[in-house]
Amino acid sequence: MTEKKTLKLTYAAVCLALAMVLPFLTGQIPQIGKALSPMHIPVFLCGFLCGWPWGVLVGFLSPLLRSVLFGMPAMFPGACAMALELAAYGFVSGFLYKLLPKKIVNIYVALLAAMIVGRIVWGAARWLFAGLAGTEFTFSAFIAGALTNAIPGIILHIVLVPLLVIALRRSKLMLNE
Repeated sequence: MTEKKTLKLTYAAVCLALAMVLPFLTGQIPQIGKALSPMHIPVFLCGFLCGWPWGVLVGFLSPLLRSVLFGMPAMFPGACAMALELAAYGFVSGFLYKLLPKKIVNIYVALLAAMIVGRIVWGAARWLFAGLAGTEFTFSAFIAGALTNAIPGIILHIVLVPLLVIALRRSKLMLNE
């Protein structure tokens, strides 16, 4: 295994570990802890840092592994829909970051595109799973889950993720360039 592949594996493992631990930290914040969407941050970072294949893998595994290990989020439909959402985040952030010129504005472009695509994937998955379970997933439930209730996390991600990517670039730790 080459040194670059070993580094990507190591970074991806760190991102997966952060996705397991961060919800414990933010869960202690009353009212908004869950709305901060802490598992999303390491998945976005993995896409930017290691590239889309690793971003997809870490994004897909994070909620499923956390559900198995800690019981949260509930496996169905929560962790299953979230696995597809986070896989989309890892894919879009990593793919667009690699594709676009390495300008700071394109970090935001890749992040915002990933956030939009991931939320659409989450909504489609929840709608599909609701149909399979014989329940209903309405458009208002989608808006609440993907937008209204997610505002604290959206703000946190837009502020924190680009700052972390810029810091990693300046430290010459980016592998997806």
